[in-house]
Amino acid sequence: MNILAIETSCDETAAAVVENGTSIRSNVIASQIDIHRRYGGIVPEVASRQHVLSIVPVLEEALSQAGLHLEDIDRIAVTHGPGLAGSLLVGVNFAKALAASIGLPIYGINHMEAHLYANWLAYPTAPEDNSRFPALCLIVSGGHTEMQLMHGHGSYEMIGRTRDDAAGEAFDKAARLLELGYPGGPAIQRAAAGGTGSYRLPRAWLNGTHDFSFSGLKTALYHMVRKEQLIGDAQLVANAAAGFQEAVVDVLVRKACKAASDLDVTCIMLSGGVAANKALRDRLTEESPVTVFIPPLSLCTDNAAMVAACAYFTSGLREPSAFDLDVEPALSLC
Repeated sequence: MNILAIETSCDETAAAVVENGTSIRSNVIASQIDIHRRYGGIVPEVASRQHVLSIVPVLEEALSQAGLHLEDIDRIAVTHGPGLAGSLLVGVNFAKALAASIGLPIYGINHMEAHLYANWLAYPTAPEDNSRFPALCLIVSGGHTEMQLMHGHGSYEMIGRTRDDAAGEAFDKAARLLELGYPGGPAIQRAAAGGTGSYRLPRAWLNGTHDFSFSGLKTALYHMVRKEQLIGDAQLVANAAAGFQEAVVDVLVRKACKAASDLDVTCIMLSGGVAANKALRDRLTEESPVTVFIPPLSLCTDNAAMVAACAYFTSGLREPSAFDLDVEPALSLC
């Protein structure tokens, strides 16, 4: 079964063809990072207009790399939320028009659920294989930081979430405070590599819950930058970046490991853009009480292959979407 998937939830225009849910035949991504870098963050209107310009060439390239034509496709999947409304509209409307024109079923996919299925692309299993469940899913991105208990394909229970900033959002804001540029996650990681542990920043543990909070950490960094007059001294900035990254990773790893022990899960699955952070990947692997699954870097950030994989593993649990499928910018996983 060949599934063609489209992803336009934020600032990447992506299309992919995945065979039988686990074999990537193509995975094409047109990034807008260079366009938004000048603004220090994503401008929604600019993002949606760029999707309009990119979506046809990206689709054509995905089919070309897969060595297929539209008549070889069996299903179409598209992200319909959560995300930026304008960006989602481009992908959903394009996918609906495409599906209608060639008479294929279309599946609306939750972007956060799709991130989880990057782990099935990296570590394939058959749809009937339930050996990974229950699994603790740590989804960490620019807009979301949450833990889901995955009981089976399509079955989730919210365990914890951020009460304010997402981890990726916190990295972006920290990079802006330290004048390290955009996107913030990679910038903080690069700077932290040359830093020391001389700056220890606070952690919000929110005892008694599995929730997260990074707003206070961001505020602490703001006051430290002003008090220590860090800007202009590359070593002090690197030390601050290292302290900030350590604080974020410390909270994510320790809370995930505790939740895994408390809930007696079989594994932890890490996903989302922040899953590309090396310190997070290394420390979670070292300290987890259970097996850890982490996708390769190419499948951590937004891509369409994960959307196709999600559609394959969950399509038997739900009916195809109708052609009145609409975008849901605030769509939740459960």
